[in-house]
Amino acid sequence: MKTLAFINQKGGVGKTTVCVNLARALSLKGFKVLVVDFDPQANASSGLGIRVKKEQSIYQAIVEGDPTPFIKQPFPELYLLPSSIDLVGLEIELVGYSKREYVLKELLEKGNYNHQPIKSFFDFIFIDSPPSLGLITVNILTASEGVVIPLQCEYYALEGLSLLVRTIKGIKKSLNPNLVLFGLVLTMYDSRNRLSHEIAEEAEKHFKWIIFKTKIPRSVKVSEAQSFGKPVLDYDRQNRVSLAFQDLALEFLSRIKEREGLG
Repeated sequence: MKTLAFINQKGGVGKTTVCVNLARALSLKGFKVLVVDFDPQANASSGLGIRVKKEQSIYQAIVEGDPTPFIKQPFPELYLLPSSIDLVGLEIELVGYSKREYVLKELLEKGNYNHQPIKSFFDFIFIDSPPSLGLITVNILTASEGVVIPLQCEYYALEGLSLLVRTIKGIKKSLNPNLVLFGLVLTMYDSRNRLSHEIAEEAEKHFKWIIFKTKIPRSVKVSEAQSFGKPVLDYDRQNRVSLAFQDLALEFLSRIKEREGLG
């Protein structure tokens, strides 16, 4: 499994934080990881220290049909296909496309990097999504093999999870039969908070088959790192959040090996 979508239709759950920092943790282990920022808010891009205009973003890559000129490398082994606010109009523009659900999939399959097909050059492709279930998200799910759901430890986040799972199953049935629910990551976990424990127990009860054991704790270091345009692992490598992402990377790799029959 190479291409994974990071999705939750609820905003503020730590989706981009998980996508960016798990990618960075894997890159620190020597894996080549491409983060595709397909969210008009472009938080994954700014979180990696990259801010671009429309003519330098994934929007222009779609217009030209080639992502190669737009891929940046903000950190060793970590690459980015950045987004911009201009992507917000793409939902409307895609309505006129004959294969509107497959635009992102075709872009990633056609592209080359370093004289190799994108999917051959990179070990993993992580796609960050907007907090919605519109046509952009449908494109992300159609282009992906697996889905990672970051889940904030609060009740409202848990309530919306069943709708998201139904959407993923619908995409699997109608557009992408290879799509699987790969994992669920609990974010903003506070071990001193009773609510965090209750949400973790409830998630474990209903999603035991995909939930990661590693929980990402709440920490102000995450916001501080974002303000500097860095993953938290580069801002403070020994912080408890950084250590959690390093543990998550090990668990992620172990699950990948299990799925591919290599473990």
